[in-house]
Amino acid sequence: MSDSNDTVTVTTQTGWLQRIVKSVGGVFVGLILIVVMVGVLFWNEGRAVTTARSLAEGSGMVVSVPDATLDPANEGKLVHVTATAVVEGVRTDPAFGISAPGIRLQRTVEMFQWAEDSKSETRKTLGGGEETVTTYSYSKDWSPRQIDSSSFQKPAGHENPEMQIGPEGFQAPEAAFGGYILRDNILSQVSDGQALPVTDTDKPAIEEALGDNHLPVSIAFGKLVLSETPKAPVVGDLRISYVRIPAGPLSIVAKQSEGSFAPYQTQAGDALQLVEAGTVPADQMFAHALTANTIITWCVRVGGLLLLFIAFALVFAPLSVLADIIPVVGTLVGLGTGLIAFVCAITLGSLTIALAWFFYRPLLSLIILVVGGGIAFGGIMLLRRRAKAKSAVAAA
Repeated sequence: MSDSNDTVTVTTQTGWLQRIVKSVGGVFVGLILIVVMVGVLFWNEGRAVTTARSLAEGSGMVVSVPDATLDPANEGKLVHVTATAVVEGVRTDPAFGISAPGIRLQRTVEMFQWAEDSKSETRKTLGGGEETVTTYSYSKDWSPRQIDSSSFQKPAGHENPEMQIGPEGFQAPEAAFGGYILRDNILSQVSDGQALPVTDTDKPAIEEALGDNHLPVSIAFGKLVLSETPKAPVVGDLRISYVRIPAGPLSIVAKQSEGSFAPYQTQAGDALQLVEAGTVPADQMFAHALTANTIITWCVRVGGLLLLFIAFALVFAPLSVLADIIPVVGTLVGLGTGLIAFVCAITLGSLTIALAWFFYRPLLSLIILVVGGGIAFGGIMLLRRRAKAKSAVAAA
């Protein structure tokens, strides 16, 4: 280990036997990960189908309520209502005395603190070992989360104090909405916020709320700064900012329930409760929800396939470690096992997705099988060509 210019360099040596033992342990981790990812991919497809069917069911039965009039005949039905939310009073952060009208006032807190960054370089050594050189560097910056300095490679001189105050939201208990009342389940879904700059006129209220024992208060770029030297902050200084979610026009699709709204349970399986800012027609709200469902589905698919690839790479890792007695050979074997892991991940992932969709979408299942099979076939042919090329070189 070496230490200079607020960086720490650590060099570690890993022997061949140690790497084999570690890679064998990785096989078990990989096998567990494969089982988990197959379950996640299967669940995701079922979730996607359920959500799509629930949205289709809801769009076919939703009742649009004109002028947000509360009609007892709609009790228990799925309704679409647009109106302007009206909230009484202001939302106040009692810790700093900041107030603003609207549905919610959201406080964000950042602390000036130490952060650790690391960069590693690994090279193979003759005999199958590895040498890893890791450089840890330290810098100070604003961060909205508490950074645990005790886990640093060099905690001495880089201690971060505990954040004494964190983020918090202050929401109206209810809002008038035409003939309806909006409660927490709806208000908490309204997320279109506006930055609320802190100004010099807020300083008296801030200082009164803080009392006598606090760091000096200053305002910079619309944020509240608690620091002895705001232009040159030190570790432990705080920076607070606010976002206001204003009251205004909202569009809601949900079950009419006792003068308010609740999630509507569909026969397909999902409970529907859609909230958007502005005046949005019902068909557009369902279209937006369907788009969001598609995005989530593909994100889980891609993430699941990537983790399957990592899992199979762990399973095949001992082969390249065994071959690393001669580093060049180990590198070639590693490339081959990486390609095999890719083919296995695509094949198993495609089969899982196809089987999950087979009952609901037979045609789509067939397309997925064809595409996945084509990729797998291409990978197998590539492996065969490489094997023939190596054989030809060996024969020569």
